[in-house]
Amino acid sequence: MKETEQSPCVDCPAHNTSNLLQLGVDMSDSDYVVALAGNPNTGKSTVFNALTGLRQHTGNWPGKTVSRAEGGFSFSDRKYKLVDLPGTYSLMSTSTDEEIARNFILFGQPDVTVIVVDATRLERNLNLVLQILEITDRVVVCLNLIDEAERHGVRIDERLLAKELGVQVIPTAARQRTGLPELLRAIHDVATGNYINQPHRVRNQHKRLERAVSELAEMIERRFRGLRNSRWVALRLLEGDTVISQSVSAGDLQNISVAGVPGQQQEPAGGASNG
Repeated sequence: MKETEQSPCVDCPAHNTSNLLQLGVDMSDSDYVVALAGNPNTGKSTVFNALTGLRQHTGNWPGKTVSRAEGGFSFSDRKYKLVDLPGTYSLMSTSTDEEIARNFILFGQPDVTVIVVDATRLERNLNLVLQILEITDRVVVCLNLIDEAERHGVRIDERLLAKELGVQVIPTAARQRTGLPELLRAIHDVATGNYINQPHRVRNQHKRLERAVSELAEMIERRFRGLRNSRWVALRLLEGDTVISQSVSAGDLQNISVAGVPGQQQEPAGGASNG
């Protein structure tokens, strides 16, 4: 991990605007897009409401009956759009919720993905954290429910955890709004490139398998220029992921829709305003 005084990424969003439109997100009034991910029952909705207040609306994901919430907030003269992904325990695409969360992070390329984890059940939550870190470097871990953990005698060294993961870890108690200013600062620093993560990724101990992943990732990079997640795609291909395999075969990996159909255009999702 390192902090930079000046970065070439400042004012240079990481997100893919055309893919975000296909995924139902209009960025015309926002500078950066932030995905909010996490297991169910981690307080993710509380974090979402605390950050967006009344500046939110609800609708469905394109081509799905799964509802979603979308909101906005401002920080340091920048406008952020916050997209609340379905609560999920993994990104293996064995359910609609997992497919939606995975496709948004992989193909929407949000400027920041905030992963909300339950401080009282940290070990169980880290599986999703490690999976998301296989897809993107641009992560902030929100260590939520820290107050409940302390009441149960659980003490977490967030600095050591941040060092082990290679990303910022921000302790919060969203109901009491504890830690939210620090979370906003961390989001802003990652989005603008003022803070560069160096995530630690799991490497296969089997040398032949690791070599196969590396070689396949290089082939994917040559075919799909600018794809940032080639290693993750290689792993999914080796696991036999049907959606990813079909997308690679069709040559349309970077334009996969949230409905899981390569190249199928979707209308942006609408919704009634809650604020």
